Amino acid sequence: MAATDPGTLMWARACELIDRAERLHRQFFQPTAAPVRDLCWQPPVDIIETDSELLIGVALPGVDSRAVKVTVDSNTVMVTGFRRANTLPRGSRVHRLEIPYGRFERQITFPASGLQLGQAEFADGCLMLKFSKQPLTEERIDV
Repeated sequence: MAATDPGTLMWARACELIDRAERLHRQFFQPTAAPVRDLCWQPPVDIIETDSELLIGVALPGVDSRAVKVTVDSNTVMVTGFRRANTLPRGSRVHRLEIPYGRFERQITFPASGLQLGQAEFADGCLMLKFSKQPLTEERIDV
C-alpha cells in the first residue's frame, strides 16, 4: 500500500491517538512508589512557593473531608484518603468510568526542611495546605 492510501493514513492516525491517550493515562494515574496493600490513585497537586510560604493544593473533588488524612514529617507531606464510588442505578449501562475511586495517596517531598504547617483548609473539593518557612539555623560547634 502506498503512503497516500487514506485507509493507511487513518489507521496510523488512530494508532497515534491511542498511544497519546495511554501516555496521558499513565501520566495522571501513576501508582505510588511506596508499597501499599490496596490499589490506589494519586490526586493531582499544585505547589506554589513564595519567599515566606509554601502552598500545596490537592484536587479531591467528591471526597468527604473526613476521609482525608494529612501527615507531615520533616520534609515530606503525605495525603491519604478514600473516595467512595457512586452507586449505579439498577439496570443501568456503564458507557465510561474515568473518575478514580477507592484509596488514594500522594507523597510530596521537599528539598529543604524547615517548613511548618500553618493552615489546612478543605473547600470546593480542594485541600489547601499552607506551610510557613522557618529560618534554617546553623548548628555551631566550637572546637
